[in-house]
Amino acid sequence: LQRILDERALLLEGDAKIDWSFAEALAFGTLVAEGTPVRLSGQDSGRGTFSQRHAVLYDATSGAEYVPLNHIREGQAPFSVYDSLLSEAAVLGFEFGYSVADPLALVLWEAQFGDFANGAQVIIDQFLAGSEAKWQQPCDLVLLLPHGYEGQGPEHSSARIERFLQLCAEENMQVVNCTTPAQYFHVLRRQMHDRQRKPLIIFTPKSLLRHPKVVSMPGELTGGEFQMVLDDQQVADPSAVKRLLFCSGKVYYDLLAELSLHPNPSLAIVRIEQLYPFPHEHVAAIVQKYAQAREMVWCQEEPQNQGAWYQIRHQLDRPAVG
Repeated sequence: LQRILDERALLLEGDAKIDWSFAEALAFGTLVAEGTPVRLSGQDSGRGTFSQRHAVLYDATSGAEYVPLNHIREGQAPFSVYDSLLSEAAVLGFEFGYSVADPLALVLWEAQFGDFANGAQVIIDQFLAGSEAKWQQPCDLVLLLPHGYEGQGPEHSSARIERFLQLCAEENMQVVNCTTPAQYFHVLRRQMHDRQRKPLIIFTPKSLLRHPKVVSMPGELTGGEFQMVLDDQQVADPSAVKRLLFCSGKVYYDLLAELSLHPNPSLAIVRIEQLYPFPHEHVAAIVQKYAQAREMVWCQEEPQNQGAWYQIRHQLDRPAVG
């Protein structure tokens, strides 16, 4: 804990590299400071499943709890975090109702592993995906689902991106798989500051929580906004690119590691950060920029019958893109 707190203190000296959990804390902190209540629940939400969050600190002697985000300034909104029981349908159903009842609060439910959403599938199918169409009941609940193929078994590896994309229609929800702390910061804040009330599904990382390359500088948080597509900033000459590679999430850093071993100026790696609603105009602009590319590829870490492939392929075949 001391190491984490020391690293965050560097922000005051202007030398901080902000990792995933720090960006999350800053998103929550800025929201409550502005007067927006934040409520987070999940099986291990206080500490964070991967010991990354530490939203609740405990006195080792007395056991007393201390929640730093509730001590930012006078008159702030509350930050509430709950370690909930392993009964996902009940908890997610309650949080759905809470977000409906309090539209001015950011309400998040986090699965300990992404596959824990399996136990809440009926809530996701019947309420989250269809409530507005069936009952004209808007909802802006956020789901945080850890996802990534990192040798933790077939279930704990996958948060079932394909299931959520199959539920998407008529812009009934938003699905993102962002790759930088700044992007995560901005998408959390966007959820409360845009003019729509839609559920937000965020596929969050596991190994990237402490990956040395997965950091953002303070200016990336204080300026800018959520980017639906991230272009390849390492390409010096777009006209030299012959192979345009699209991906989303953790696999980007796997590709980056391989590219560092085998540099290839004819390859560009573009990250699609928002999978739904699909950012057609942004992708079309990227394709136009790399007009000399002769091959366009979708790369994912999941098997072909999982992940985003079946929902992405027809988007990349659209005339505006292909």
